This record gives sequence, C-alpha cells and structure tokens, in this order.
Amino acid sequence: MAEIVAIKPAVAEGPVVSRLDNGVVRLTLANPPANALSLATMAALTAELDRAKADKSVRVIVLGATGKVFCAGHDLKELSAHRDDADRGRAFFEKTFSACASLMQAIVRHPKAVIAEVDGLATAAGLQLVASCDLAIASHEATFCTPGVNIGLFCSTPMVALSRNISRKYAMEMLLTGETIDAVTAKEFGLVNRVVPREYLNQIVTKYAQTIASKSSLVVKIGKEAFYEQAEMGLAEAYDYTGRVMVENMLARDAEEGIGAFIGKRQAEWPEE
Repeated sequence: MAEIVAIKPAVAEGPVVSRLDNGVVRLTLANPPANALSLATMAALTAELDRAKADKSVRVIVLGATGKVFCAGHDLKELSAHRDDADRGRAFFEKTFSACASLMQAIVRHPKAVIAEVDGLATAAGLQLVASCDLAIASHEATFCTPGVNIGLFCSTPMVALSRNISRKYAMEMLLTGETIDAVTAKEFGLVNRVVPREYLNQIVTKYAQTIASKSSLVVKIGKEAFYEQAEMGLAEAYDYTGRVMVENMLARDAEEGIGAFIGKRQAEWPEE
C-alpha cells in the first residue's frame, strides 16, 4: 500500500478549520457557539470538500465542530436581516437554500468517505449535515432535532436527508413534533452508527477513518457512488446497474491486486490513482 503521510497543518482562518493527518482530513466547524450554516460557512465547507476531492493524499474526510453545538442549522439572524430587502428576502432565501442543497449533495456525491463526528446539538440543517454524511459517530452527549415546526418554518430541506436515513414514521415523528432526541434514540432510529463516551469519540472516529483510508481509494469511490445510485432505483434496475459496476470494478487494477493478494495470502499494495 502506498505510504500515507501528514501533509497540511491546521488552517485556523475562517469558519472552517482544515487539518490533514495520515490521509484523513478533518474539517471542523469553528464558529461557536452556534456553528451556524451561514452563506460564508457553507461556501468555506464546500471549498474544502472540493480541495479534498482534488487532493490524492486525502482518503477520508471527518466533519466535526468546536463548542457545545455541532451545528445549529441556518443562520436565522442572517436570513431575517434580508426581510427588509425589496423582495422581502426571496432572492437571498433562494441563494441560501440552494447553497445548502449543493453542499449536502457535494457530501453525498464526494468520491471519498465522509464521517460526521458529533458531540453536541445537531439541529435543523445541522442534522441535515449529519444525515448527509456516509457514517456518523456520536458522543453520549450529542442530541438531534428538526425543530422548524416550532418556529413556523418546517424543516423541509433537512427532511430530504433525514427521510433517506431513517424510517418514514421516525422521520415524521421528528419533523412533526420538533422534539429533541438523545444519541441513543438517534442510533435506534438509524441516524448514527455508534454512540460512544465523549472522551473516546475522537479516538473511535479516527479508527474508523484510518480503517477506510487503508482501503483502495478507487474501490471506495466506486462503491460509494454505486450505493447512492442504486438506492434510488427499482430492484431490477439496481441489479442491472450494480452488475455493470462490478464488471468494470473487476477489470480495474485494484481488484486484480486485491484478489491476487487475498489468494496469495499477502498484503495488498494498492496502485496509485
């Protein structure tokens, strides 16, 4: 396997801090106390995702946050400030929700695995951020909610990611009541993969990230793309599509190397991309 080394120190400017270590880039929301998804924050996060896509040394992305709130969702003060615009804020609202949709799709369509490290409250679009990630590990202190119904703004866009992660009944329970659920309930609902003590959260997320980073990046890219594509298809179409994906995957050098290593009882050495 190609050597993975630390390349980039933490960058502490702006609302998102980026740090690359051993193939894992940590993107940290660093605008407490709310870590709100303002336009600037969404632009910064999208830019970091784009950089990670282009950087071959990045194999896994971890998305975390500073402070007691993982992410409080959209910046309601920023949104409300535009109600005095000539169009009562319509253009700014459209720009904001479009940027959010693009950000969430950038995570889902990203060729590299994205893991949410959640310690604190993830609410509204903040919960949407967690649900959009491929994996989510939460501390016991993490909480989750879609409270829009309580303030006259139904969480319609967070609903897209939420309803693609948990059952309809659980999704509607969260959306209609607006109540906060704890991390254990979030795991029962299927929103997060694991719930761990806060003091071990970073260690366990790093273990997950390093495990995935040790795999063929080409195969992870192929598999992630196929997973989300087939999930939107009917059964027969999904089998036809994934069959074609597996044929192309079998023809890739990574499959030849991986299978050969397995048969030969040796460690695989993944080709460089």
